[in-house]
Amino acid sequence: MSIKLEDLELIGLTRMDGLNVTPLKRIATTGGDVLRAIKRSDSGFMGFGEAYFSMIGQDQIKAWKLHTKMTMNLVVPLGSVVFVFFDSKNFKTVKAGVENYVRITVAPNIWFGFKGVGIENNLILNIANIEHDPIESKRSHIGDIQFNWEST
Repeated sequence: MSIKLEDLELIGLTRMDGLNVTPLKRIATTGGDVLRAIKRSDSGFMGFGEAYFSMIGQDQIKAWKLHTKMTMNLVVPLGSVVFVFFDSKNFKTVKAGVENYVRITVAPNIWFGFKGVGIENNLILNIANIEHDPIESKRSHIGDIQFNWEST
């Protein structure tokens, strides 16, 4: 189930075409929780190309990147990460992690960066609809898109 538009402000996101934030289930079990990420029947599922993990240290920033074909489904099962999205007009931020367990579906052609704000090593899972292809993405230096990372 997707978050309603009126609920988006509560998690730090206002409307941006190509972004969808979906609350995820965390199922308590003896010995450790089960954290759901995505099902084929979910609205953010656009096919499967690959799944990979990225780690980001506390107070570290990785920015900026844009995928021209890939749809990303980003989940933070460990720690906390602030994602910043830029569509050439507006910035949108979403904090995801243990305390706000969501999946962020990101359509192609949105610039993004992220900052680790939780623990020493924050973990991000990307479930992508295509396999990684270095020629389908663009990169820019952190200073090329002006954003105040200190505010995150």
